[in-house]
Amino acid sequence: MRQIIRNTVFALSTLVLAPAGALAQQDQSATEQTGSQQVQVAFVLDTTGSMADLIEGAKQKIWSIANTILDVNPDADISMALIGYRDRGDEYVVKPHPLTRDVQGLYSKLRRFNADGGGDTPESVNEALDAAVRGQDWAEGDHVRRIIFLVGDAPPHMDYANAPRYAEVIAAARDKGIIVNTIQAGSDPETREYWQEMARLGGGRYHPIPQDGGQVVQIQTPYDDQINQIQLRIDATVVPYGSSAKQSELEDKIAERAEAPASVRADNSSFYAKKTGREVVTGGGDLVAAIDNGSITLDGVAEAELPPALRGMSTEERAAHLQQKLEERRELETELAGLVDKRDTFIAEQGADADDQSSFDKSVRVLLKEQLN
Repeated sequence: MRQIIRNTVFALSTLVLAPAGALAQQDQSATEQTGSQQVQVAFVLDTTGSMADLIEGAKQKIWSIANTILDVNPDADISMALIGYRDRGDEYVVKPHPLTRDVQGLYSKLRRFNADGGGDTPESVNEALDAAVRGQDWAEGDHVRRIIFLVGDAPPHMDYANAPRYAEVIAAARDKGIIVNTIQAGSDPETREYWQEMARLGGGRYHPIPQDGGQVVQIQTPYDDQINQIQLRIDATVVPYGSSAKQSELEDKIAERAEAPASVRADNSSFYAKKTGREVVTGGGDLVAAIDNGSITLDGVAEAELPPALRGMSTEERAAHLQQKLEERRELETELAGLVDKRDTFIAEQGADADDQSSFDKSVRVLLKEQLN
């Protein structure tokens, strides 16, 4: 196991923070060299008023969906995107959040999606699909799995002039190696016809689910409280650094996790416990993790980018403080991993993880298991 320091103190150098783009290229290069699978998943989600119940269910199950990817491939390098859509005349036509490894940040954005608008039956499906296929930075290479889930209850507008058409957009998706799945909420026959055609063209699958997204099954286990208490202690080992905005963003993510329902927090902790190269909070900004994984050294962080508690310390005191945080985290991670294993076993024995297709999250998980193997 890596340590923040290789001897008794931090090895200091003049290394400075690498640009974000350079780090992203290094991450992709490392993925290619190790042969681990890169998984990119985009959810194209109708956010009009009729989708309110499904959206609320999705907020509760996104971590369960992310865990499914790790259950299939524990070493997967996961990126997700979220493209919300409504229609012309609504607050927005398409609201895209691009592919990112920061799943915690994407969860925060999903929490802020509210269902509203709509009215006439067709929606701007074509524009949303185009934003997913052509507007995302899809990785190249045979080691990448690229999957889109189109989720909605209304057909596309085919009467808008100078708008993209789903057939040409899906053809572009196939050229990029992207699978397009469709999940229909409700039973509108016109939507079913379009959704089935899109899935056929996209090399994916069509799944119908109830209008409300189906029953959201949240299994309480005897281990959830322990898991959540340990997660709180792990969160306390996080040391934010960077600009004040970056530090606030990290603190907000931790606060949002603490405010989530208990089962959602347990799913989130499960993702963290299983993820290779884990981050307590995805998206960076934790000084303990950044020094541990070698992306920076302590003297590469400007005084102004340190949290207030560290600014008055000597270099040796800072090093000792961060080392203590890391050692505490490692002990807690071991305890968390054991509890997550027990939780997974309990859920499996309850049959709550059965691969039926009666809800949004279970439909997604069934398709992921099929298409990632």
